[in-house]
Amino acid sequence: MSSDTSAAPAASQPTPDPKPARSLGPLRMIWRETAKYPRQVLFAGLALLVTATATIAIPAGFRLIIDRGFAQGGDVAAIGRWFRYLLLLVAVLGLGTATRFYFVSWLGERVVADIRLKVQQNLLRLSPSFFEANSPSEISSRMTADTGLIEQVVGTTVSVALRNLIMGTLGIGYLFVLAPKLAGGLVIGIPLVILPIVFFGRRVRSVSRSSQDRVADIGTIIAETLGGMRVVQAFNQEAREQERFAGAVERTFDTARRRIRLRAVMTAVAITAIFGSIVMLVWDGALGVARGTVSGGTIFAFVVTAGIVAGAFGALTEVYGDLLRGAGAASRLNELLNEKPAIAAPERPLALPSPGRGKLAFEHVSFRYPTRLETAALSDFSLTVEPGETVAIVGPSGAGKSTLFQLAERFYDPQAGTIKLDGVPLTAVDPAEIRRRMALVPQEAVLFAANARDNLRYGNWQAREDEIWDAARAANAETFLRDLPEGLDTFLGEGGARLSGGQRQRMAIARAVLRQAPILLLDEATSALDAESERLVQDALDRLMQDRTTLVIAHRLATVRAADRIVVMDQGRIVETGTHEQLSKAGGLYARLAALQFDDKAFAAALKA
Repeated sequence: MSSDTSAAPAASQPTPDPKPARSLGPLRMIWRETAKYPRQVLFAGLALLVTATATIAIPAGFRLIIDRGFAQGGDVAAIGRWFRYLLLLVAVLGLGTATRFYFVSWLGERVVADIRLKVQQNLLRLSPSFFEANSPSEISSRMTADTGLIEQVVGTTVSVALRNLIMGTLGIGYLFVLAPKLAGGLVIGIPLVILPIVFFGRRVRSVSRSSQDRVADIGTIIAETLGGMRVVQAFNQEAREQERFAGAVERTFDTARRRIRLRAVMTAVAITAIFGSIVMLVWDGALGVARGTVSGGTIFAFVVTAGIVAGAFGALTEVYGDLLRGAGAASRLNELLNEKPAIAAPERPLALPSPGRGKLAFEHVSFRYPTRLETAALSDFSLTVEPGETVAIVGPSGAGKSTLFQLAERFYDPQAGTIKLDGVPLTAVDPAEIRRRMALVPQEAVLFAANARDNLRYGNWQAREDEIWDAARAANAETFLRDLPEGLDTFLGEGGARLSGGQRQRMAIARAVLRQAPILLLDEATSALDAESERLVQDALDRLMQDRTTLVIAHRLATVRAADRIVVMDQGRIVETGTHEQLSKAGGLYARLAALQFDDKAFAAALKA
């Protein structure tokens, strides 16, 4: 687009890890999506209950082996019976774990897919003003990193949390059945074990987020350097870029070293607290065995179950932090889901006349971009373009030329005045219907990472093969398209990288031909082309402009000499109107721009005459 378009998107910045939410409330959005699959939720819940119960039942199995197998003088038959019981528990645990893994993973992937689809569907409804204020790279991160966190929450974290909650609850109950006195001491001691782990865990998570930011810095520098490698090498800045990269790498290492140090301390505290507690329990239990008040199987089952309970509640503290991070990600995605389009169809849209004539009228229009309210892009602007007329819009950068296109396609609504298409105010019409009446050829052709056919059909997805070739012929694109290795099925690369600038521009023109719209918008369509490509493109444009209402934005005045009317803009207002000859003789802004561009003494002399 020209330089007076809306503000450029924010520069790509490393997107920080989503901040943890203060509560788990935002997870309701995830639950609503998960609840759409009750059968999978039921199977996952049953498998979860079975595996948690089987895990707690294993210590009970060992208790029976010790007390009823070994205590009976090493009865081989009794020992075998109880070990078969234990093997059955292990088989149930394995099958239940596999079932749980399958269904919770399925739910995680399905919920993420549904959320991505809903977010993308809503993003496609939003007007360009939203993407002015919100960086597309940051939105992309939400669609990838944040949904990845949600997948982890649904597919892992919630499952782990519920499993540990069930195991912890059942385990404590079983401990009181085994040895109420020892269980009471354990319940009192669990917080003393968990609190230091929680403290260090929060510090580690904070440093981990910083570490992720530093890694993102490295990724940004790599992408920026490799993307601009020609400029880096052309200006001999390899050493500086290496130094900048080395600084980022060292900062990442320093942050990682802090994280490692904290984790080492946390590990030491956790192991000391957990195994110290177990040793104390075993000590007390051993005294009970010596006195004959507690059996050996009981104390063994108690110690194993206590270890399971402590691990379960320790895991819950970690899981809670993950749930808060997931809630933060859900909150950010929910913002995108709930965003309302600034430009939307009215409840009862008016129909445009059919067939379309192509008359476009701006009546006392004033407009400021939402991100630049201090500057008026258009001020009391009035212009009527008659059906079939070609009007060129010229003027210095920032004059408001491209703003006319943005308003004509109703990407924005003016703060004052009215814009009419074939006599109908745009605000009374469905925006999609307005855009069907217009075909745009931008300054830089936007091609997608697809084959040539799909890029051409973007103008009219239902176009037949013969219509595609007719459009290519009209755009002077047929020859190079037939020369492609696989013709229209040739993959063009990202942004049409396999084509030259002139070829990409002719593809954009062919796409506009297929659009078959009564209004044509040309935004500096030949400004970046060499002489030969410009001639081919201009020939194609001349054919495309026949019998269509055409608005042409041009900085190169040589391309608009044949326009029916030239409108000269400055600071959002019309300062001159006329043909090339009339404006050249008037000695105003157009004449000065022409003299600067052509740098022709004869032309300058003609201005003075």
